[in-house]
Amino acid sequence: MHKGADILSDSACHKSVQTICEDYFHHLNQPFQRLDSWHFCDNEKDANTCLSLVIAGIKKATSPSLWWYQANGFELPKVGDLNVVTDWQGVAHCIIKTVRVAVIPFEEIDADYALLEGEGDKSLEYWQRVHWDYYHRELKETEFQPEKSMPIICEEFEVVFRLGGK
Repeated sequence: MHKGADILSDSACHKSVQTICEDYFHHLNQPFQRLDSWHFCDNEKDANTCLSLVIAGIKKATSPSLWWYQANGFELPKVGDLNVVTDWQGVAHCIIKTVRVAVIPFEEIDADYALLEGEGDKSLEYWQRVHWDYYHRELKETEFQPEKSMPIICEEFEVVFRLGGK
């Protein structure tokens, strides 16, 4: 799955988000920056499972639809972006850095990319099934309807810091 619909505002963030940002930039000997924080998926079970896969080094990509970004007026991810990934409750666990972004039609996503997502049995068939269902939920409150040619943001990332500096 991919980023949850809620990118948390400063006032809604768990104190761990502030802490991980402070620790990360202190570790780099750079001035503090507040990073956006978010969780994967639209439900607690999947959000926390995806987070565990990221921490384990298995999940290295996420795939929101371009239409969801457009419908919500969010800026598209770009190489070099840093984000705090939280669990469903908003507790920070790691900072990721975007290393590649491509916009690819749903029907052109391949098995190599599905493997980078790291979910389920890691097959293309699994990726297509769970993401197709997700895009229906993601776009439900928008003017868009999922279709096989819809543009998907394929965002690859790496973990650059863990809570506690690990």
